[in-house]
Amino acid sequence: MDVTSSSGGGDPRQIEETKPLLGSDVSGPEGTKVMGAVPCRRALLLCNGMRYKLLQEGDIQVCVIRHPRTFLSKILTSKFLRRWEPHHLTLADNSLASATPSGYMENSVSYSAIEDVQPLSWENAPKYCLQLTIPGGTVLLQAANSYLRDQWFHSLQWKKKIYKYKKVLSNPSRWEVVLKEIRTLVDMALTSPLQDDSINQAPLEIVSKLLSENTNLTTQEHESIIVAIAPLLENNHPPPDLCEFFCKHCRERPRSMVVIEVFTPVVQRILKHNMDFGKCPRLRLFTQEYILALNELNAGMEVVKKFIQSMHGPTGHCPHPRVLPNLVAVCLAAIYSCYEEFINSRDNSPSLKEIRNGCQQPCDRKPTLPLRLLHPSPDLVSQEATLSEPRLKSVVVASSEVHVEVERTSTAKPALTASTGNDSEPNLIDCLMVSPACGTMSIELGPQAGRTLGCHVEILKLLSDYDDWRPSLASLLQPIPFPKEALAHEKFTKELKYVIQRFAEDPRQEVHSCLLSVRAGKDGWFQLYSPGGVACDDDGELFASMVHILMGSCYKTKKFLLSLAENKLGPCMLLALRGNQTMAEILCLMLEYNIIDNNDTQLQIISTLESTDVGKRMYEQLCDRQRELKELQRKGGPTRLTLPSKSTDADLARLLSSGSFGNLENLSLAFTNVTSACAEHLIKLPSLKQLNLWSTQFGDAGLRLLSEHLTMLQVLNLCETPVTDAGLLALSSMKSLCSLNMNSTKLSADTYEDLKAKLPNLKEVDVRYTEAW
Repeated sequence: MDVTSSSGGGDPRQIEETKPLLGSDVSGPEGTKVMGAVPCRRALLLCNGMRYKLLQEGDIQVCVIRHPRTFLSKILTSKFLRRWEPHHLTLADNSLASATPSGYMENSVSYSAIEDVQPLSWENAPKYCLQLTIPGGTVLLQAANSYLRDQWFHSLQWKKKIYKYKKVLSNPSRWEVVLKEIRTLVDMALTSPLQDDSINQAPLEIVSKLLSENTNLTTQEHESIIVAIAPLLENNHPPPDLCEFFCKHCRERPRSMVVIEVFTPVVQRILKHNMDFGKCPRLRLFTQEYILALNELNAGMEVVKKFIQSMHGPTGHCPHPRVLPNLVAVCLAAIYSCYEEFINSRDNSPSLKEIRNGCQQPCDRKPTLPLRLLHPSPDLVSQEATLSEPRLKSVVVASSEVHVEVERTSTAKPALTASTGNDSEPNLIDCLMVSPACGTMSIELGPQAGRTLGCHVEILKLLSDYDDWRPSLASLLQPIPFPKEALAHEKFTKELKYVIQRFAEDPRQEVHSCLLSVRAGKDGWFQLYSPGGVACDDDGELFASMVHILMGSCYKTKKFLLSLAENKLGPCMLLALRGNQTMAEILCLMLEYNIIDNNDTQLQIISTLESTDVGKRMYEQLCDRQRELKELQRKGGPTRLTLPSKSTDADLARLLSSGSFGNLENLSLAFTNVTSACAEHLIKLPSLKQLNLWSTQFGDAGLRLLSEHLTMLQVLNLCETPVTDAGLLALSSMKSLCSLNMNSTKLSADTYEDLKAKLPNLKEVDVRYTEAW
């Protein structure tokens, strides 16, 4: 049986006359008879509120009846010879086919061959059928219940109509007719009882293909098509080709009302939903072009600002968690595109390691390079650690969009010079900056790239103004996800400085901690905006602000002070010389914790402190503390001490300053009100071996300070304290610990395993009522 052919070219009246095919007795699937079946009645097609999922395949009973034309054909189609066949049918894009092509479904049924699809209802038998009218016969599909029958009916109707519209719109002749068909297609998708992503996506893909194949449309036709498909875009993402069409419209007609009225809800939906721009880059590009189109309006950034406000919402907390990451992804990609042509010019240029080590021969490169690098010859690299004379490094890059010229004069430092055998990627600062004395750095972008850069950097600044977005924004920007060319661009770093300043002003640790690098050996915003950094354009005001907020948090530690002493001692002394209170405090802490070993450097720090009133006052306080410390640490006094309950940090400080506690080995602060602030006094007890902090408010910050100074502590009780994994991990440096009580703390199982592995002398551990229990 070939039901795809149109062999039934007889009189169409015959088809109409023979439509009530089941008016006589009909045999069921098992040969049973259904007597007295009345003429078929059409089920109502009005939408009854039911919703169905679009079928792609399913099991159903099939029966095919040929229209009788001769005496023999009447006999063959009689009720005694009819039978039902079970088939697994697939609703493909262009036909209805069986997984087992045999019997009635030996050949697929093309949608173009189906003249009509109607549901049938039998009164005398609980059978639910569909009638597919084809040339020369009828195909009957029997479902198990009325819901499945209606689901098959709507799915077949949908497939048939979509197939028709694909054919009609593939060869457009008159665009007035095409626009009318598109509107009918959109209405059909909106009123369909089928619920499936493809219901709205299929019309969009048809229009997308139509537009990609017809690029000579007028602007008016563009806008008419966009307005026609706008209802479908309210709940669906545009396909890739349609995104390109939208991008083109945004670029060519940014002031069109279509951009505001139609594209705005589409972009809002893209940003609010979980969108993987890596898999859908054209959606990101469309969002980027939409924002640039808003920026081209008369109000410019004011319109963009209102759009960002609409995305955040009127409350203090944005209800859509995906908006910020998606906006940041759009901004990062747009900023990268501004320098893309220059970045592509580095294909044959030396790598970062070669820039640092000078290990690539000029003859190893291709002759025509857009990037020229002057560096010492390889035979001089082995002597790099001992070089002391100034060197000149010049990098010149030119392209149609970007012109970069970098000249720096510096003195090589042995501590910052890598050996020739080091294969690790050089530090970002070492590539962009050779010494604190930077020369000239200039990057010139084209007009369009400059507008793109300014718009998206401004968006980052707007995002940083929202308190609820700032922690996530700081976390996303912490790895410095910008190309080196952007960091070498004075305009970019100057504009981005506002964002970094917002991070430095935020008292929340989760925000300002992102100023530091992600991990050791990498550079962070703290290094880039420090004096001598490539992004620093002031006299250290931002650097002082960053140090102040970090010192006020949990970074008042030897490790942080050591990093400042090794890398930023000069800027710290300069700012202290200018009367900066934070830097004077830093220098005093370096002296107090014996960070500086060199006597000449210590004397220079003292001279710097005594040169200003604030520094002199702090140095005198330091000297007083040192005298008290020497008196406190002088041998003598009790070996055991228990502070009364409800005692505070001030009570502990007053007690320890009243006498000598050089012999104090056991201190109990259980059930007192002491906090992490008392750690500054506890680290001055040189003989302390046992410390009881049971049921106090001692937290992670104090625990970090203890772990750096009281390395000889043997017994520590942290039962019922608010310490977490962040502070408990610092205990791994206290190798003398024999007994550790972490009962009823926020200890995790992973941290507990890590502590057991790093504390070899640990014998007694209490982890009851914790996750590790």
